[in-house]
Amino acid sequence: MASRDAPSSPQPSHLYDLVMALFVTVVIISNIASSAKIVDWGVSLFGLNLAFDAGTILFPVSYIFGDILTEVYGYARARRVIWVGFGCLGISSLIFWIVGIMPGEGSWQGYAGQEAYDKILGGMSTGGIVLSSLLGYFAGEFSNSFVLAKMKILTRGKWLWSRTIGSTLVGEGVDSVVFVMAATLSRVFPWNLFGTLVVTNYLFKVAVEIIMTPVTYWAVGFLKRVEQEDYFDYKTNFNPFRVH
Repeated sequence: MASRDAPSSPQPSHLYDLVMALFVTVVIISNIASSAKIVDWGVSLFGLNLAFDAGTILFPVSYIFGDILTEVYGYARARRVIWVGFGCLGISSLIFWIVGIMPGEGSWQGYAGQEAYDKILGGMSTGGIVLSSLLGYFAGEFSNSFVLAKMKILTRGKWLWSRTIGSTLVGEGVDSVVFVMAATLSRVFPWNLFGTLVVTNYLFKVAVEIIMTPVTYWAVGFLKRVEQEDYFDYKTNFNPFRVH
């Protein structure tokens, strides 16, 4: 297995594109679910109602994919995937907006209607939720990838659990605060839900990462064997806006 620093060009990969596709799928579906429903299981923590947007159920998986990408392929190639996800999320929002302004057919207006569309799927195309999602996604994913890459060097590749969980604590915290803050300022969510959504999103996402640690270990081990890859970002330029 090759343990590399910063080669001039990436090695051929067998499963990199598949991981990218799964990552992007999770990002888009979780954002649609977030705009569609807020879930309340009737559970409270220290008097704080633990309600959360439905995308919270799936979105933590994107951070697991982010961990796997950075751990196996390195920050630069994870950065590429993050930008692909960012672009696809933006395109999805544009398509939902175009569909929303198209005239509705008569019978559809009767059993569903434009108002229902706007309330459920319109959230994916309105300025507030789109901006909030993109800002949270950008800040959180890059924070997660950066912290994991640095921790891998610090731990010399040992204790994978420490960097997957440690990077998630940072990345999910940044994502939750930025997303809910931007969405609240845009009047997508009411201010009285700000604390509930931030705390619940954060706790749930981190819990998913911890619970999924055995799966992350298996996926990382499998990809390292298949790809013959174990990247260390000793000489990486961590500028998130760098193309290559």
